[in-house]
Amino acid sequence: MSTNYHVAVVGATGAVGQQMLKTLEERDFPIASLKLLSSKRSAGKTITFKGKEYTVEEATPEAFEGVQVALFSAGGSVSKALAPEAVKRGAICVDNTSAFRMDPNVPLVVPEVNEAALHSHNGIIANPNCSTIQMVVALEPLRQQYGLKKVIVSTYQAVSGAGLNAINEMKDQTKAILDGAEVKAEILPCGSDKKHYQIAFNAIPQIDLFQDNGYTFEEMKMINETKKIMNMGDLEVAATCVRLPVETGHSESVYIETEKGGASVAEVKELLAASPGITLQDDPENQIYPMAAECVGKNDVFVGRVRHDLNRDNGYHMWIVSDNLLKGAAWNSVQIAESLVKLNLLK
Repeated sequence: MSTNYHVAVVGATGAVGQQMLKTLEERDFPIASLKLLSSKRSAGKTITFKGKEYTVEEATPEAFEGVQVALFSAGGSVSKALAPEAVKRGAICVDNTSAFRMDPNVPLVVPEVNEAALHSHNGIIANPNCSTIQMVVALEPLRQQYGLKKVIVSTYQAVSGAGLNAINEMKDQTKAILDGAEVKAEILPCGSDKKHYQIAFNAIPQIDLFQDNGYTFEEMKMINETKKIMNMGDLEVAATCVRLPVETGHSESVYIETEKGGASVAEVKELLAASPGITLQDDPENQIYPMAAECVGKNDVFVGRVRHDLNRDNGYHMWIVSDNLLKGAAWNSVQIAESLVKLNLLK
């Protein structure tokens, strides 16, 4: 007999929260009861799920009474305040913020890569950064087969990763430029930084704040999260993260060096094509390769442009694309919840 679970979605009115609900519905996750939680400002709104109307409640510690699994996507401060409260009341929390990602007591999970890490949770499971998730899904089969020594990634990230206001600003700027009007920039590259630049018709080589080492916080997230997910503290990883005027879909140019050399491009492609969560789109002769516009609304990670490095036998280049709101956030969170069910980790 199948069991249904008491589920809460925190940040239910936000872009990722909405995608979480859509994904829960599409996957027909076994739900006995559903609580939609948000800020006091959004409480009272109604959202339809599986044909039934739900009223959004304010997220408070008491709201988690009776909840078994809580999906969080309402900002790091909310997660830090409320996830421990939810755990105290018996919930397992899947957190989509950066609040707990580098906590040594919290597993950082991408089910295609390290599902077994779920067994070591203490009530909170962290969902990695969107740009990290798609990269490690593509690299894990190669790591398993050939080993992995080095990763160098340049990202081409969509504005939806910075939220709905950033999308609207991009659209407003685009219209202003086309109309010959004044362009206003108030959000990107980072709302809390000193200067803001237009994203329309531009590429901004800054995502999040710069750290003392010259890398941005986003770049350090990719570096540190990749090492943690793959349990490889010595892995060499470097990242450059760039924001582009694309609404949805992160793209990445990735160079790797494997422990074992000698694998042909055909063998690498065959391995990728057979791996879970990956769709190989790689036919240069017919101009077939992954593109952000084509990945929207799809759960998989798309890989193409696989090439041998011209100088190193163990070096490979590839192009990795995924919907940052789905595999990069909502779908990975729901996948974790499905894995908890599969592994009998939900009481």
